Amino acid sequence: MYVAYATKMQVIMSFRDMERLPLFDGLNRVEIRNVYECFGGEIREYAKGEIVIHEGDEVKRFGVVLGGQAHSLKNDVSGKSYIVTVLREGGYIGILLAGSAGRRSPVTVVATDRLTVMFLPFNKLVRLCNKNCSVHARVILNFIGGISQKAMLLHERNDCLIKTTIREKVMTYLTIQSQGISMGKPFEIPLDREELAQYLNVDRSALSRELSKMKKENIIDYYKSTFRIIGEYS
Repeated sequence: MYVAYATKMQVIMSFRDMERLPLFDGLNRVEIRNVYECFGGEIREYAKGEIVIHEGDEVKRFGVVLGGQAHSLKNDVSGKSYIVTVLREGGYIGILLAGSAGRRSPVTVVATDRLTVMFLPFNKLVRLCNKNCSVHARVILNFIGGISQKAMLLHERNDCLIKTTIREKVMTYLTIQSQGISMGKPFEIPLDREELAQYLNVDRSALSRELSKMKKENIIDYYKSTFRIIGEYS
């Protein structure tokens, strides 16, 4: 398995881009570097297809995606995989597990393209330093926000899964993905057709047929992973 540890120079360069990450909201570059060094952080790079967390692993630290994308996958008894969450820049890996007192991961996290992740130990996060600094307290507050973000991602997928028809599942998913975008404007989704079928827990062929019907009925338009919502559906 290919897993590369970032060099010292790569780590230093990464601090320039970390100010925009939700975990470090309100911190400057120097403060971020101090947090990283105080916590004993680690940055790793993964090639496409490499495993970040195996199902069944004990997770004692959480990760923040610095670049690239990953999926958390769940396998059923037949061995079929389902996408639980899509993890992109700023997203968290293992944030719900790191503080779960030994509970093992119910999912596998795999890189879907070249992926860079910063890992921080959970026990260092929750154990305030002797200085009781405001920077550490700020990171904890942001971490709590990250837990809420993760819960919302799971809630969004559940919103899709509880729908009874493929059309309802598709429209729920596209509506979520197009938040903040005007009706008729194009937007990208982070999934190809096979991945979308996994995420919605539907047959890929059935999904393709339904998408084609919805396009003919002028409900949506699409080309590959670019979609537009152009009408009401029933």
